[in-house]
Amino acid sequence: MSDTDFFKDKAILVTGGTGSFGRKFIATLLRDHKPRRVVVFSRDELKQFEMQQDLNAPEMRYFLGDVRDAERLRQAMRGIDYVVHAAALKQVPAAEYNPTECIRTNVGGAENVINAAIECGVEKVIALSTDKASSPINLYGATKLLSDKLFIAANNIAGGHKTRFAVVRYGNVVGSRGSVLPFFRKLMADGVDSLPITDARMTRFWITLQDGVDFVIKNFQRMRGGELFVPKIPSARIVDLATAMAPQLPHRIVGIRPGEKLHEMMISRDDAQHTFEFAKHYVIAPAINFIVQSSFQTDGLGETGKKVAEGFEYVSDTNPHYLSIAELEQLERATA
Repeated sequence: MSDTDFFKDKAILVTGGTGSFGRKFIATLLRDHKPRRVVVFSRDELKQFEMQQDLNAPEMRYFLGDVRDAERLRQAMRGIDYVVHAAALKQVPAAEYNPTECIRTNVGGAENVINAAIECGVEKVIALSTDKASSPINLYGATKLLSDKLFIAANNIAGGHKTRFAVVRYGNVVGSRGSVLPFFRKLMADGVDSLPITDARMTRFWITLQDGVDFVIKNFQRMRGGELFVPKIPSARIVDLATAMAPQLPHRIVGIRPGEKLHEMMISRDDAQHTFEFAKHYVIAPAINFIVQSSFQTDGLGETGKKVAEGFEYVSDTNPHYLSIAELEQLERATA
């Protein structure tokens, strides 16, 4: 079955649908696929109004609501086939200073999405995760790890219901709202005489917004239920990004923010025993037993992976694929 046929005449709901991922995901669905209905579920009426100016196809529906509100989620999911759960509180320092709010949205909201999906007979749910959920040191990462665990275990909670759940984890999205690239651009537009660098050693995984969207779309076809999908993506040094964007500006070391890591991890050594490597991605199989057993070495598309070596880990500083300054310059121009 082709990507186009997979979503043809289906109803898809995206929580946090007005965010960077949601907008690109929905635009891609409308452009390349033929969904029957696409529902944006989010809590910001202004962002929904602004989104409607660009995406006002007859298939579109806009639901005001918060993932903390279980009843509103149930109303929105009636008749829905597939759900992408992208809603979250994501700012690391904000989560450190407002932990309860982050927990209510990222953990309580995840539980509400799961329960609503099962009750409404949704077929498949993919939850978006983050590299910060692997061996987390900050509250945001810890809440996303809890969310990941909830979505994986939901395949057992579903019992005899048809709903299946999977998770997609990836790194920093190039140019997304709140990321370092638009932050540097704003500083440069303001005429700063230097760019702030948290630590000269810092590295991050990078993925373009379109690549992230395409990965999620493909994994709806791959998933059996219980997988955590991780794409093979490049790393970059923050100092190289700053040099690519503004070679004329010196760097100013400002120190790591509360809850930040020097390097990000997407697969830990402890997860390696459950991890399979495919051509362009990894799959972390669930550590728990499911009522309905699946072989995660072969996916729904018939692709076959192999077990990774003992002691394997996927970390941004030891990633074999690094973006050069020239590649970062091209990436910056492409997302301008």
